[in-house]
Amino acid sequence: MSEVSLQHIEKVYPYSEKKKSNLKVTDEGVHAVQDFNLNIKDREFIVLVGPSGCGKSTTLRMVAGLEEITRGELYIDGKLVNDVEPKDRDIAMVFQSYALYPHMTVRGNMEFPLKLRKLPKEEIDRRVNQAAEILGITEYLDRKPKALSGGQRQRVAIGRAIVRDPKVLLMDEPLSNLDAKLRNQMRAEIIKLRQRINATFIYVTHDQTEAMTLGDRIVIMKDGVIQQIGTPQEVFNHPVNLFVAGFIGVPQMNFYDAELKRDEDGVYSVLMDGIRVVPTVEKQERLRQASVPPQEIILGVRPEHIMLLENGEHGVHGKVEVSEMMGSAVHLHVDINGRDSIIVAQTSGMDGAQYIPPESGTSISFIFGGNVVHLFSKKDGHNLEF
Repeated sequence: MSEVSLQHIEKVYPYSEKKKSNLKVTDEGVHAVQDFNLNIKDREFIVLVGPSGCGKSTTLRMVAGLEEITRGELYIDGKLVNDVEPKDRDIAMVFQSYALYPHMTVRGNMEFPLKLRKLPKEEIDRRVNQAAEILGITEYLDRKPKALSGGQRQRVAIGRAIVRDPKVLLMDEPLSNLDAKLRNQMRAEIIKLRQRINATFIYVTHDQTEAMTLGDRIVIMKDGVIQQIGTPQEVFNHPVNLFVAGFIGVPQMNFYDAELKRDEDGVYSVLMDGIRVVPTVEKQERLRQASVPPQEIILGVRPEHIMLLENGEHGVHGKVEVSEMMGSAVHLHVDINGRDSIIVAQTSGMDGAQYIPPESGTSISFIFGGNVVHLFSKKDGHNLEF
């Protein structure tokens, strides 16, 4: 079993005038991580994601024992480990920089942590050969790191971690130094890896594509505070606030000023730029349960959920500024009342007809359904449905 529990974890650094940020600052110092609570199940793959400086790597380093916990309790398999040395926590960590010994061969790098534990040579050989086979680096065992590509070096770094058979495998932005093609390949390798080893994964990244494809659950952070925890589909379909809505999704969600209305029968509708959209029954029920009053709101709609209209009498009007051809789709950057919006249009329809994107300066109109709208408070940005 390899369950991990973080209870009210906080990290406070001494205040420095040189480092300006949006983090909470008190007389005690700068709060890099605030009241972090998370229970991780055995063999679960958790991804901590957020922009630079949000506290995700600091949290990972506290789990590893590389950073002291200011407040809170960290449990691994029910054992309090706040004051346990990193080497005694039964964890392994993969760093962004690979951190390989340049004078050692691949085999030497992978053997090193096992030799420190004074395991028998036969057991060391078995573990190294098994890890090399899983990661596809058997043919590189006698090479030095400088003779390997970036992707191969990262495999070696992962191999050095998994030979220890750790309860918890920590990964700190392990793919950020790789090019796009290698990142895609290594993401698939990591998915295969987690199916073959009995470890709990805690993975840190600023790349939401990695978070969405790898994580069983995603922890989205901003300024040291957890914004939302959920499955990739949950955070995509039901973002709890404007930050999560804008952070998750490529291209990011469009936001518009709108007005939430409620008629005498209690039915909600959204008015925007002269059009009226009625949210679905499920959304209506959530709004009623939360007793949401009529108000000025921020309306969120994802680019892929917008429908272009051929005759623009009854839609939202805008002017095309830029068309980006992306192969199977076109990203239209449209000016809507001075605000940039993105619309994703498929380049070919079901009948095989090719879509010809409008030229810059062309006026267009569009609409969207009540099933795809997200309603956010203008005061504090929270999702009014939740």
